[in-house]
Amino acid sequence: MAQQHTTSLRLRLRYRFDHLVAGGTTPLIGWLALACLAVVVPASAVLVWADRAAPPTLSGRLTAVWVSVGQTLKLGGAVGSPLYVLASVTLALVALLFVSTLVSLITTGINGRILALRRGHSTVLEAGHTVVLGWSDQILPVVSELVAAGANQRRSAIAVLAPRDKVDMEDEVATGLGGPGRRAGGTGATRIICRSGPTTDPAALARVSPQTSKAVLVLPPAGDSGDAHVVKTLLALDAALPRPRGTVVVAAVRDSRNHLTAKLAAGPGGHVLCADDIIARLLVQTARQPGLSLVYQDLLDFDGDEFYTAAAQRLAGRTFGEALLAFTTSSVVGLLHTDGRVVLNPDPGTQIGAGDRIILISEDDDTAVPEPAGLWVDEDAIVTARPRSRCAERLLLLGWNRRAPLVVEQLDEFVSPGTALDVVALGDGSTLRAAAEVAAARSRLEVAFHSGDITDPDVLAKLDVPSYDSVIVIGETDREAAPVPVPTATAPAAATAPDTAPPAFAPEPGSATDDRTLVTLLHLRAIGEAAGCELPLTTEMSDDGNRLLAPARAGADFIVSGRLISLLMTQISESGHLADVFEELFRAEGSEFYLRPVADYVRTGREVAFATVVESARRRRECAVGYRLRAQTATAPSYGVRLNPDKRQRVRFGEHDWVVVLAES
Repeated sequence: MAQQHTTSLRLRLRYRFDHLVAGGTTPLIGWLALACLAVVVPASAVLVWADRAAPPTLSGRLTAVWVSVGQTLKLGGAVGSPLYVLASVTLALVALLFVSTLVSLITTGINGRILALRRGHSTVLEAGHTVVLGWSDQILPVVSELVAAGANQRRSAIAVLAPRDKVDMEDEVATGLGGPGRRAGGTGATRIICRSGPTTDPAALARVSPQTSKAVLVLPPAGDSGDAHVVKTLLALDAALPRPRGTVVVAAVRDSRNHLTAKLAAGPGGHVLCADDIIARLLVQTARQPGLSLVYQDLLDFDGDEFYTAAAQRLAGRTFGEALLAFTTSSVVGLLHTDGRVVLNPDPGTQIGAGDRIILISEDDDTAVPEPAGLWVDEDAIVTARPRSRCAERLLLLGWNRRAPLVVEQLDEFVSPGTALDVVALGDGSTLRAAAEVAAARSRLEVAFHSGDITDPDVLAKLDVPSYDSVIVIGETDREAAPVPVPTATAPAAATAPDTAPPAFAPEPGSATDDRTLVTLLHLRAIGEAAGCELPLTTEMSDDGNRLLAPARAGADFIVSGRLISLLMTQISESGHLADVFEELFRAEGSEFYLRPVADYVRTGREVAFATVVESARRRRECAVGYRLRAQTATAPSYGVRLNPDKRQRVRFGEHDWVVVLAES
């Protein structure tokens, strides 16, 4: 009962206090004054009566009490005639009111300014900075690479605009850049500035000053409407930037059907990447060239060597073949002509114009210094390539998503006639119709479809996975509907499928699809261990963090879609002409990177300078840019890949090592 009474009394007092506060300012001031006097007056009386030097008379002590109260409450405590005391108290109250009001106004203004800064609505006053529009899982790779790119600059800044809380964005970036797998040192000398607002509003875009920036990156948000949001952001950016503009604009869309629309919205000088096309091509290239994903990883991030251009200078009037050995610490791969055309791996006899620039791979832009390396060529070590006949292969594709038709299309362009592709995926009606349409259009590839769950070990066990020459695992969403059992259909049979509207492919792979991919890789590892062999796997994933969890051998080939597109965007933002370089590199026609047996170029078992490899590749109309040592394929962090070695460096190659070359496809 006592506890109930205590609780009841506490609640009653709290209720009365709440009622008092709700009554307004005037009652609150009155009660506060009474409460203050109720404490100050008795305390002052105690102090006076306890003082041995206090006046002996009652009137004198009351006067001393008044002086103490006045000094405590800052009312002066003056003594004298009643009129004098009243005037002094009035002046003290006026001064107190004025000072309190002034402090209140200053506090309100400061709080408002702090709140405005916290909302991220102030304007960024920077020049030569990089602007990032949007927020997705690509934000951390993009910011991390931009920080690395600006590491050699005394002053660099990155402004991020997204419809999120400013403090939350800053905390997430700070935590992400300092997390596992990120670069040490955080952001270094680069300042990260976050602003909050919709990226589709030109007024909000002005907060990050895109008109004074050197580059603007537009990230595609997650979800089915991500590409539409990118297009609207590009339109808003076009309205915010004056024409002609010197700012490099880089964007990315996922669906290839939206690529042209985004390019139109980006306007002249804008660069739009199509994630589906790029990822599909790299999946196919890596499946045909194991280890190629490591080459692109090294080439696209800012930790190692990247693409740069250098003025022709003394090379003007000479041939491209001569330029290959004109740089000791850089690898020449192409020409950037004065009209803006990019040509990778041109004919060695192509003459270099006075206004042309040399496209090369170098550690930094200041390391691309001409220095002849021809003296290091060992003619006795150069061999003539042995003829290698192309034969039909057996390929396995596990999973089906929106990019799967592009993967099949790319495979059909590169494989030998008679090559068989088995596709295993969850088969609902739209998937089967899409698969039939894809198979009907193939000319070299014989495609067979099997409906099954790639996370089911029984399904995988029936495939005899070790018998395939290459296995590609792509992200597949889990469907609640059970798989539809269908008989195996080959390409000719599939051609009789009825005409249907373009199917809605599975959504973009995300965390859920990565989870299924991890389960599939776990079963494939068990199959490889049981067979006593390493399966030739190429895996697509969305999240780079999930790649670290993948049950695969060290140095295995992974195409992490989000990170790869982020690397490409940051490379182009630092140098706009690289958009044409990458477009040329990822086209079906032209040249691409290959890993070819080193025994086709130089004698093995003896030390040779890398300049000898470059010369041997030149005679085959190829550009040698590096090598991979088989003995180090399981050794991190490079897994045996060495890009752009010093041409004077002597290497003892083994029979099973590879040379990384840029050659015609």
